[in-house]
Amino acid sequence: MSSENLPQSPERAESPQAPRRKPRVAVVFGGRSSEHGISVVTAGAVMKAIDRTKYDVLPIGITADGRWALTADEPERMAITDRKVPDVDRLAESAEGSVVLSVDPGSREVVYTEPGSVPKALGEVDVVFPVLHGPYGEDGTLQGLLELSGVPYVGAGVLASAVGQDKEYMKRVFLSFGLPVGPYEVVRPREWDSSPAAARKRIVDFAGEHGWPLFIKPARGGSSMGITKVDGIEGLDEAIEEARRHDPKFLVESLLRGREIECGVLEFEDGPRASVPAEIPPVTAHDFYDFEAKYIDSAAGLVPAPLTAEQTAEVQRLAVAAFDAVSCEGLVRADFFLTEDGSFVINEINTLPGFTPISMYPRMWQESGVGYPELVDRLIQAALTRSTGLR
Repeated sequence: MSSENLPQSPERAESPQAPRRKPRVAVVFGGRSSEHGISVVTAGAVMKAIDRTKYDVLPIGITADGRWALTADEPERMAITDRKVPDVDRLAESAEGSVVLSVDPGSREVVYTEPGSVPKALGEVDVVFPVLHGPYGEDGTLQGLLELSGVPYVGAGVLASAVGQDKEYMKRVFLSFGLPVGPYEVVRPREWDSSPAAARKRIVDFAGEHGWPLFIKPARGGSSMGITKVDGIEGLDEAIEEARRHDPKFLVESLLRGREIECGVLEFEDGPRASVPAEIPPVTAHDFYDFEAKYIDSAAGLVPAPLTAEQTAEVQRLAVAAFDAVSCEGLVRADFFLTEDGSFVINEINTLPGFTPISMYPRMWQESGVGYPELVDRLIQAALTRSTGLR
């Protein structure tokens, strides 16, 4: 990649009369998790929505092996095509060049390096919009790096991101705050490695108490990847193997009979507010609302959900309570079951939910009066006014 094709560092004002430069937003996407492709899709939508009259944009993709790469600012290349998700390697400007963010809090400089070439400064970044899903991005790891670098960023901080990614500790926090959680078991790596027979027996006993089917899922996964619905003991080992392919720690959950309800939370100047809720209707072509139903077949949810005023108020209250329980910032999508007895049970929260225009979170806010470009702008502005460090 020749130096003349690199993004130019934004000019700083040289005098009080000179116009101030636009804030520079680094959109960071891709990553090492199994949700790499969906992250790229999300980033394309966010980049397309950012108001270029207000902000400069620097796209930074993280490859599946962890290299930070400079990519072209071409959102149209970042969509699902022929049922295939895009990846950073195909978007990177160079197969070897890499981007480095300074960890000096006094400098927000981004530097581009390529073998055999002199490193080139790309200028400072004012805010990072991370759209990484899953481990190594949504779980507090990237947030920790940005805290060290002193760069403001969109979304939850280190602790909330880590808790929001780990379904075991998420549920423990919810329970400690009195939020309703469904029956579950956790099998940790050491337990499975040392005594798989005992762990398997515990799962079968759990099924005996709560009934089949069970859902076996990675503890720190997302986008419904690695989740298997198991109707009996004969499918258990295969489901565990699939979950552990994504995460050595896995959860076992019982089937909650009822309706799937989602609610978005967005932080405003006066605190977090909940959107109108949505409902995920049963997907007839799939066993449950899995990855293909969400992203490939784009199974449509109902926005707003057909709920009574009392039910709507209750799920909104619980969504904000979940946001506060985990000490979230910026945004959250909270997922619930409305059970057959009429009560809500929280399944999980997502601190960096799917964020394409057809994703449920933006759709819920669109119906609530906050369009997609405004939603992106609100999140950037909130990050710009929020300091890094302990808060």
